[in-house]
Amino acid sequence: MTHSTPEQKNDLSVEANEQKVTPLRCLLGSGLSGSLAIAMYFLTYSIAHTFATKPITSTSQLVIRISAAVRTLVVGVASLGTFIFGFVALGLILLAIQLTIQSFKEKLSSSSDH
Repeated sequence: MTHSTPEQKNDLSVEANEQKVTPLRCLLGSGLSGSLAIAMYFLTYSIAHTFATKPITSTSQLVIRISAAVRTLVVGVASLGTFIFGFVALGLILLAIQLTIQSFKEKLSSSSDH
């Protein structure tokens, strides 16, 4: 068990204050994640279009099956990345809305108390 000194506790509280979640930070993160989702969408579309226009040219059944499996895997991983970034962007937008509503409620409750 480790014991922290008062100086270490103070440093941790300063770091916690600097990393406070705000609606602006959420919206900035959402914009970044949304732009990555759009970029991944275009990459996924490009990969799928390339695979669709270039058929597998082989007579070996094993090569055809492995190629189809690899193509499916590549398109699936790209699609997964697209949806992950999209869902993160959506979640951050919803978090920004929630934080904004909470701040309004706190302001209303503090003004009604006075």
